Amino acid sequence: MNTILEIGKKAKEASYKLATISTGVKNDALAQMAKALEDRKSEIIQANEKDRKEARKKGLKEALIERLMLDDARIAGMVKGLRELCDLPDPVGNGSMIKRPNGLTLLKQRVPLGVIGIIYESRPNVTSDAAGLCIKTGNSVILRGGSEAINSNIAIVEALAIGLEKANLPSTCVQLVEDTSRERVQELLTMREYVDVLIPRGGAGLIKNVVKNAQIPVIETGEGNCHIFIDENADLSMAKDILINAKTSRPSVCNAAEKLLVHEKIASVFLPEALKELRSWGVEIRACEKTRNIFPEALPAGKEDWSTEYLDMIIGVKVVESIDEAINHINRFGTSHSEAIITQDYKRANLFLARVDAACVYVNASTRFTDGGEFGMGAEIGISTQKLHARGPMGLEELTTVKYLILGNGQIR
Repeated sequence: MNTILEIGKKAKEASYKLATISTGVKNDALAQMAKALEDRKSEIIQANEKDRKEARKKGLKEALIERLMLDDARIAGMVKGLRELCDLPDPVGNGSMIKRPNGLTLLKQRVPLGVIGIIYESRPNVTSDAAGLCIKTGNSVILRGGSEAINSNIAIVEALAIGLEKANLPSTCVQLVEDTSRERVQELLTMREYVDVLIPRGGAGLIKNVVKNAQIPVIETGEGNCHIFIDENADLSMAKDILINAKTSRPSVCNAAEKLLVHEKIASVFLPEALKELRSWGVEIRACEKTRNIFPEALPAGKEDWSTEYLDMIIGVKVVESIDEAINHINRFGTSHSEAIITQDYKRANLFLARVDAACVYVNASTRFTDGGEFGMGAEIGISTQKLHARGPMGLEELTTVKYLILGNGQIR
């Protein structure tokens, strides 16, 4: 097992080679990686079964085990994701030109970031998605997944390495930190000489630890305390359909709805039927006093509920007096991920769009659309919830930076 230092050195060396290869070579590598995943599907599923068995022994919630699971369909999705990257335009090399009055020519060109470190939890499909995005953009990548998915991640990276070698690229373009101890994470956070950017994907604890302790630039992603606000002018049938989808279609992901805010003028009409249907899906309702007066079966919400990302079949519900109260509540307790208003009032929709501070703000649509694939970007490395460099789904362009190339013929200043 390589040390973090050895992994960092090899990743840096690999990044120099990746930065200069053509789009065709990168696409060939992606195709070979996809084929290797297909060829080693049974080994990957066997490794994943070990992880799920261990997760159940440790008492992990079923929602998190679902997030961990790999089957034929999910591996097929990983393979498809790599192949789709081949068809997406390569941002590396794109740019613009400026001719200065003194004769200098400035070329502003997109280039890889270099070495990207990704620290993530549970979902082993992230291993394949992240590797593919980094290869397409000419970056090498150091992957550090959670202990709950270690066997799956090892099997996936072994397959990806076979694909890279068949494309005549070093397997060190994609490396996995197999030591999942906290000490190795802390060591990775200080590898400024070898790692250019860190991207944490996971729960609030993981992200806060990385941001607090990293000596490397960090792009925050992941935590999604997402709200749906049902306005007084909403189409209530549409509102219920959106709510059910946003909460129940996949509750363990960061773009699932965690909170429901309802205008008091329509609360007594909307809530009984909507909450009854949520409960029929197995959703636990934690609610404010006004909501419980309308729907007594709901449990009382505590102060911590309004800021909690459940990642489970639980939702917090609050009745609000106005759209201003809804917006203020979202900006106070949200995580700048995805927020939605359901309304038929154009002015109120625009007010919500303008004032809510989040990467993705929706009108009359489910928050579940916050996804690189749904946005037409292909796979994504994560959902950035910060404001510098990248915000929202991070696709290929967000994994590049710029370099200025200045061409002269003897100019001095």
